[in-house]
Amino acid sequence: MMKGIYDHVDDEQLKKYATLAVRAGVNVQKNQLVIIHSDIKDATFARLIQTEAYDAEASHVVIYWSDEQATKLFFKNAADVHIDCIPEWEKARFKEWDDAGAAHIRIISENLDVFKEVPAERMSRFQKALRTKLKDHYEKTRSHQLRWCLLAVPSFAWATQVFPDLEQEEAIQTLWQLILRGARADGINPIIDWTNHDRVLASRKKYLNDSQFESLHFTNSQGTDLFVGLPNSHNYIGGGVKDSEGITFFPNIPTEEIFTAPHKEKVSGKLVATKPLIYEGSTIDDFYLIFEEGRITNYHASIGQKALQRLIETDEGSHYLGEIALVSNHSPLAQTDTLFYNTLFDENTACHIGIGNASPSNLQGGSNRSVTELEEAGLNRSLLLVNVTFGSESMKVTGMKENGEGVLLMKEGEFKF
Repeated sequence: MMKGIYDHVDDEQLKKYATLAVRAGVNVQKNQLVIIHSDIKDATFARLIQTEAYDAEASHVVIYWSDEQATKLFFKNAADVHIDCIPEWEKARFKEWDDAGAAHIRIISENLDVFKEVPAERMSRFQKALRTKLKDHYEKTRSHQLRWCLLAVPSFAWATQVFPDLEQEEAIQTLWQLILRGARADGINPIIDWTNHDRVLASRKKYLNDSQFESLHFTNSQGTDLFVGLPNSHNYIGGGVKDSEGITFFPNIPTEEIFTAPHKEKVSGKLVATKPLIYEGSTIDDFYLIFEEGRITNYHASIGQKALQRLIETDEGSHYLGEIALVSNHSPLAQTDTLFYNTLFDENTACHIGIGNASPSNLQGGSNRSVTELEEAGLNRSLLLVNVTFGSESMKVTGMKENGEGVLLMKEGEFKF
């Protein structure tokens, strides 16, 4: 009889992973409401997080269940009105949670094949309708007014996609090891490991924020030659961030990035992706983007051209960038030398851009500025934010000062400051 997913991970290490999500990921406070977003197949881990959250004195822990098989049936069979219109009660539910100051923990477990029979156009319409209906919630999330954390557990489908040459049980065990290693959750005390990791990221963020480079120039042997102009008073964040009450949390586990927002109209050149992008159940691979005055004016994908088009054509803001991230190719996650087919993991192995919405937190004092002020400062607005990895072992990044002087920030994919 084949073992289950959780038979391939040590119970004590799994508990530490759940504790990391609660104590560091969203940093649950006494009497706080906690919402866990989980597919029913991940119930074991969701309930473990629930237990840890109550141990942290959460007032109430709600598990917001989903079911990928039921979702597939919905996408295939539901009437168009239910694809294009999200009910008001869904918006009201999230507003009530947001007003209560809830912390959100999202568990992901990749399954690339589950939606392969679903018309991609229907998925795209639904996601656009959902982003529109929950716009206020997503804006609070992106501006860090709310605390949230995203982390992953493996599935058999995901493991065999990543390790097609391994037997299923060996593949799931290997993926568990790499997820925990990349999340820095495989040590004796992951909380301490994350504190030390955050200290290094904080030092680099301070240097970049003090420097206030006018632009960043990216080049590598894959064909990227990209200038990314930056707004005045831009702000690099990454690792631990603070919510509106000044409480530190970690939105992504794992995280290796230091990122800021580009100036919407000051990106030019060519970006060549170095890893596949999984978007709405479709794989986009072997692709490039061309930018002129900030706008994506040309693009091509050998695999997933229509999916790439749907992404870029979502709205006007999805033709521009909202994020530029520096990531070392020599982190524990990058050194696994693994293609995860998952954006959370693949984006944290190398430099990446974010197509779409910019976070107000990437501007000094941005959370207190109006939408008009943010736009005037050069920040982009969109319904989505989708990250594209383009870093490599040959990546060179130069910080350009206002006087034209260049400062080497990365060489051969590694930080030089």
